Amino acid sequence: MTTKPKARKFRIKRSPSAATEAATPQPKAAADAGPVPMPEPPRPTPAPDAAMAGEVSSSAQVNGETDIEAIRREGLTGRQLRMARRVAQKHALPATSDFDAVRLLREKGIDPFQRSNMLELVVPQAGGAQHEGGPGNALAALPAQQGGAGAGRVQLPQTVPVGRETLPSTETANPMERRMREISDIQRDITARRRKKMGLLLVRLAFFVIIPTFFAGYYFYKVATPMYATDSQFLIIQNEGTGGASPFGGLLPTQFANSADSIATQGYLQSKDAMLRLDEDAGFKDHFANSSIDPIQRLTEDPTNEEAYKLYKKNIKIGYDPTEGMIRMEVIAADPQVATTFSERLLKYAEERVNSLSQAKRDSGMNDAEIGYEKAVQQRREAQQRLIELQVENGVDPEAVIAAIRTQITNYETLLIEKQLELAALLDNARPNRAKVEGAQGDVRRLEGALAQLNDRMNNATEGNNSLAQQAVSLQLAQADLVNADTNLQLAQTGLEQARTEASRQVRYLTVAVRPVPSEEPSYPRKFENTILAFLIFGGIYLMISLTASILREQVTS
Repeated sequence: MTTKPKARKFRIKRSPSAATEAATPQPKAAADAGPVPMPEPPRPTPAPDAAMAGEVSSSAQVNGETDIEAIRREGLTGRQLRMARRVAQKHALPATSDFDAVRLLREKGIDPFQRSNMLELVVPQAGGAQHEGGPGNALAALPAQQGGAGAGRVQLPQTVPVGRETLPSTETANPMERRMREISDIQRDITARRRKKMGLLLVRLAFFVIIPTFFAGYYFYKVATPMYATDSQFLIIQNEGTGGASPFGGLLPTQFANSADSIATQGYLQSKDAMLRLDEDAGFKDHFANSSIDPIQRLTEDPTNEEAYKLYKKNIKIGYDPTEGMIRMEVIAADPQVATTFSERLLKYAEERVNSLSQAKRDSGMNDAEIGYEKAVQQRREAQQRLIELQVENGVDPEAVIAAIRTQITNYETLLIEKQLELAALLDNARPNRAKVEGAQGDVRRLEGALAQLNDRMNNATEGNNSLAQQAVSLQLAQADLVNADTNLQLAQTGLEQARTEASRQVRYLTVAVRPVPSEEPSYPRKFENTILAFLIFGGIYLMISLTASILREQVTS
């Protein structure tokens, strides 16, 4: 059963030439023969009455619709359709859609999905003849080859040669069988491409990942020199005792030193100074320059300090745990006895460094305290000497003499007052006894004379540069200086004791918790772990390179 195909068409103005060509009948053999190399005639336009009725007026229009449907079933991606649209715009083809652009390009013998290359545009002439005139003529031939199919370029679908027979096909398979055969061909093509891509992927993995991993494993298992590790642990503590002030100062508990001391010790053991001392004492460079060590781990014959220090940091591993205050050290060498010797030397260097950490501070504090104490002792001695000299010069105690004079004056004044009262009482009588009155007056006169002498003596004692008062003031000042010197001496003595206590408290001790012991089995290299690590590293490098290449390729071709 056959049904005349119908399709809706837009109302398009029809040219006279197209109408005449549409009216001309075409033989069935020519319709079945396929594309020919001659230029394609213009597409017939349906008659106005047929367009209005929604019918198709020619087999060429039906073939175009059929080709578009076949292109739709190919499952082209959006990127391929965009490429086809750009190529169609480049060749000025009147495409109504992306699928129509693919159809028109294929009818023109142009593959819209093939990437152009400048090397494909410059091709030799037929017969192997080269262009004359060098590169200029070859480049001159480019415009002629860009518009056509190209001599060295395969384009789909290919044009049929002119001399080929155009007889009808003898194939008797129905369309369903042909469709199934085409689908199976497509599936086989997809499978072959997938196998090819998988094979290329395996080749790349083998070249970039498997082979380098194999060489790395071969080195770790067969070539690498076994290294022996010696572990040791030590900690730094400080004394909390009171030094010599108490007989039980050494029995008081101690505590861990602060983290600064431990970090300073760790930094010293990992420094170039420690490496140079170890090389002078134990021959670090000579050991690792031995020819029995593999070339990767071996130093050169005359290594520089920088090369040796780089290897030193790799083979001397020191870690500090702030929670426990423990410093762990691992020394790696090609011989277990040598590793143990290196470890013991480094422990000795660490102990010397710990002892010298607070030595300058302790020495400075003790020196200052001792200088202050000696100065206080000297000042007290001078003050005491001055007091003794004043006492020797004066011969007596000025204050005692002045006090005695004042006492005498007070006593005589009291007696004078009594005699004056007695005289006044005698004179109050109307007829006083003359003898008693004269006796009382004589006593008053004598007492006043004695008071005058005492006052004169007192005035002489309190006035002048060498008076008793001046001597007393000098003695008081000398005594005050002596008391002040005694106080300063006591303070200096207390400061000296405190400095000794602080110096004793700041003493650091290095205590070795785990002594270095020679190992019987090599610790490095860790063959399996290092091989797996090498595999992961090479795999990661390949993955990053492949992702970068795919992103760049997508950016270039989009």
